[in-house]
Amino acid sequence: MLKRAAALMLVCASMGAWMGCGTTSSRYVYAAIPSANNIVAYREDPNSGVLTQLVGSPISSGRAVQSLALHPSGKFLYAANSFDNNISLYTISSTGALTEVTPRQNAGTSPTQLVIDASGSFLYVANSGSFDISVFSIDPSKGTLTLVSQANGANSAPIGLSAINMALAPSGTALYVTGQAALGYVEEFPVSAGVLGQPVQGSPFVTGNNPYGLAIDSSGTYLYTANKQDNTISEFGINSDGSLSALRGSPIGETFIGPVSLLIDKSGKYMYVANQSSTNLGAYSIGSDGTLTLLTGSPYGTGAGPSVLATDSSGKYLFVGNQAGSAVQSFSLDTSSGALTLVASYSVGAAPSSIVITP
Repeated sequence: MLKRAAALMLVCASMGAWMGCGTTSSRYVYAAIPSANNIVAYREDPNSGVLTQLVGSPISSGRAVQSLALHPSGKFLYAANSFDNNISLYTISSTGALTEVTPRQNAGTSPTQLVIDASGSFLYVANSGSFDISVFSIDPSKGTLTLVSQANGANSAPIGLSAINMALAPSGTALYVTGQAALGYVEEFPVSAGVLGQPVQGSPFVTGNNPYGLAIDSSGTYLYTANKQDNTISEFGINSDGSLSALRGSPIGETFIGPVSLLIDKSGKYMYVANQSSTNLGAYSIGSDGTLTLLTGSPYGTGAGPSVLATDSSGKYLFVGNQAGSAVQSFSLDTSSGALTLVASYSVGAAPSSIVITP
C-alpha cells in the first residue's frame, strides 16, 4: 500500500531565477529531525550550494527518526525510526518528492544507524537497544526490504555492544561498528551476501573513548575514529584480512573539544571533523601513509553543536547539521586547498541527526 507522505514541489522564486527547476541536474538534501518526527527536504542548486526548502517539507516520519540512508540509484530513501523499532521506505521522484511505501519494516530495538553497500543490494541496520545488526536485501526495482537470515538462521547478528556508529568497507566485504564499554572499540565483521561472519582475530580493536565519528577512505586502506571523550582522532591501517593496525603516532590529540563526526571528501585528500563543543570543523590533509595534518586556515566556524556531516556527489559542497543550533549549513569546498567558505545557514526547527544527498 502506498501512502503519500508529501507532494513536494520546488519553491521557485521566479521562472527566470530557476531555469533548471526540476531537471536531472538538481540534487536533493534530506535531514532527519528526531525530536520533531520528520524529515526536512531541500533542493540544492548544483552551481552554488544554495538550498531551497521544498513545498510540503517537513515530511512526517516514524517516531524519533534517527538515521537516513540513500540508495545508490537515488530512487529510494530509508529512515530508521528508533522509537518505533522499524524502517521506513520512501520513493523519490524527479522533483524530490517523497512517497512512503507501507507497511514499515520491523527491525531490532532502537535502530539508530543505517548503511547501504555500494551495489545497493543490502541495507545494514544497527539496533542500539538490542545490541545487534539486522540485514535486509533490497529489491532493485521497488526498494522493498527482505530480511536476510544470519548465522544459524537467526534474524539478526549479535555484536555485544550498543552500536555508536557503523561503516562498510568500500568492497562491501567487511562491516565496522564502533561502541563503548569500559573502553572504546571498533568491531570488524566479515560480510558475504549480507551475512555477518565471525570477527577476525583481534576484534574488537581498542580506540579512543566514545568513538562517535567513523570514516573509511575510498580505497579501503585507512579507518579513522573521532573520540568525543578523549578529544582525539584515532588512525588505523586496514589489513588484507580486515583487521586494524594503529598508525604510528595514533591517536592524534585535538586542541578542539568534542569531535563527533568525520567526513573524507570525494577527492580523498581531506578529512573534516565536527567538533561539537568547539563550534567548528577541523580540516586535515590525508598523507599517502594515512596520517593527518591540520590544514592552514583550520578550524572553520559553524553554528552551535556541529554533529552531522555530508557532501554532495560533486565534492564541491559540504553540509553540516548543527544540533544545538537546530540548523543545516552549506559550505563551498575548495578542492585545491581544502578550505571551506560558508554559503548559508537554514533553520530546521530542531536538532538534525542525519543528512543525505541524492547523486
